[in-house]
Amino acid sequence: MKNKLAVCSVCLLMSLSVSFSGCGQEKEVCEVSFDGNYSGCKTYGSRTVSSGEKLEEPEEPVREGYHFLGWFQDVSLTQAWDFSKDKVKEELTLYAGWDMDTGDKIEYPEDDKDFSKLRTPGSQEAAYTYRTFFLPEADGATQPYVGDTMPYYEDGVFYIYYLKDGGDSFNHSVYLATTTDFVSYAEQDEPVLEASREGGQDAWIGTGSVVKVEETYYFFYTGHTSLAAAEFKEKIMVAKGGSPTSFEKIADWEIEPPESLNQKNDFRDPQAYYDPGTGKISLTVTASKDNVARILKYTLSADLQEVEYDGIIFSNEVGNFWNLECSDTFRLGDLWYLTYSAQDDTLWYASSKERYGPYSQAKRLEGKLFYAAKHVEDGDGNIYMAGWARRSESVSSTQDVSAWAGNLLVQKVCRREDGDLYLVPVEAVAGQFDTRRELLIDGTNTFIEAGALYSYKEVFTCYERFLLSGEFRFFGEGSFGLCFDFNGRSEKYKMISICPSEKKVQLTFNEGSVPIAETEVFLEAGKDYSFTYIQEGSVGTFYIDGLAALTVRLYGVSGKPVRLFAENNSVIFTSLREMSGKGIK
Repeated sequence: MKNKLAVCSVCLLMSLSVSFSGCGQEKEVCEVSFDGNYSGCKTYGSRTVSSGEKLEEPEEPVREGYHFLGWFQDVSLTQAWDFSKDKVKEELTLYAGWDMDTGDKIEYPEDDKDFSKLRTPGSQEAAYTYRTFFLPEADGATQPYVGDTMPYYEDGVFYIYYLKDGGDSFNHSVYLATTTDFVSYAEQDEPVLEASREGGQDAWIGTGSVVKVEETYYFFYTGHTSLAAAEFKEKIMVAKGGSPTSFEKIADWEIEPPESLNQKNDFRDPQAYYDPGTGKISLTVTASKDNVARILKYTLSADLQEVEYDGIIFSNEVGNFWNLECSDTFRLGDLWYLTYSAQDDTLWYASSKERYGPYSQAKRLEGKLFYAAKHVEDGDGNIYMAGWARRSESVSSTQDVSAWAGNLLVQKVCRREDGDLYLVPVEAVAGQFDTRRELLIDGTNTFIEAGALYSYKEVFTCYERFLLSGEFRFFGEGSFGLCFDFNGRSEKYKMISICPSEKKVQLTFNEGSVPIAETEVFLEAGKDYSFTYIQEGSVGTFYIDGLAALTVRLYGVSGKPVRLFAENNSVIFTSLREMSGKGIK
């Protein structure tokens, strides 16, 4: 049996040889190099051959986790080298082709939803069946939406409380959806906590949290009054219950903003934590002092009779934000993390060696379309962020995605060795896509090269529910990524753009001219990266695996081609896959 070439750590250098013609004249000797064609492995050695002669095929190289596709004359893998026919005419580099070994095969589902007659964004949105990116059941002709989430976990069940916007919800009352896997949800019809129909301090309900203290469940929430004459626009209020599905308000219990804040309007989003060791409840609240966004801390006794204000634990130092909404803390590894959403900006986080600070300067974690996310932990040490995917007031808009509330969206939190956080798909969410679809190109690799004008290549089809994955390597500074057809006109394309020179991944409309959302990412030219994109209905999240996540909203794109694109760049995309799921319609 022949020995295969080792992976890039062992590269063979073939000895040089000289060929002579039959009449004694020396032929030109050409060197042929074998490039492994992935970052970290530049060569599999070289050999020489006389001009006009065939090249002896080398041992097949091995790369863990990949199938070898053969040797190619170009890095874009468009011209395969045929060792039985092709002759060497000059010095040459052959590039290895690879395809990720995912153990799947192409299948042809026959139950895809037909969007050929649903060409408008509104008709497509009305036809979607949201399963993983949960929406409340429609109330007649009215579609309610998920507002700020308040997740809680117990005994294998995730309880996702949320401010329900629209439908039968009165003034953002709190409703509940439960799940065991973040793939499918059960909706509780009646509100868990309803805004007061008689008016008063909680005429509107704002974000809060659930905490269990021994056998009692407390639901801390924001009471927002509509009375113009009220001294305090917002106070912290509470309800209690014997189970996580039913609560009764505790009359006359409230926390007012401390006098030291010098303001009486913004005081909300209580997040509660119980420490059985001390028998105390810690409560964080977002507010403002001296026009600077702050996060405050309180300590409460288990019976709620004692309330002590501990002061400010975090002050905003980046961005001009008037409040740090839906703040939350959790521990991952040896660090504590504080997260919050900043209005119309993004999801942020800061870290500390102690739960309540002092904290590092905040960094961005996601874009502004993944909003009001809070953490929830399961029983196995996993941490998830549950928030909502922002929507548009008009699904036909090509100018903004700025409406309040949307679909429920959950992502898993991970951290790098340096302590920085990043988001990845929930395993069960990605795992439901187990059926490989046929692409619109031959094979699984493609190369796009472009100057100042965009260059496009149709590769996928936009189904109602799908997962895209692959790898990319770029060589320039311009943008590249995924492009979605809105109405057949290129000037209205919606694009997920990776912009190395700007250190961003962005959602843009109108062929890049209208920015919608963005997050930070740092990439190097010539290095391999992998990506995953999951879409259901008009909601999607794009991941540069291990580095960045960006939630997007794409109306009107179903049933149309998804293109790869580049501008002022050359990019090779490899191991491309489009996946659906058996039984997922």
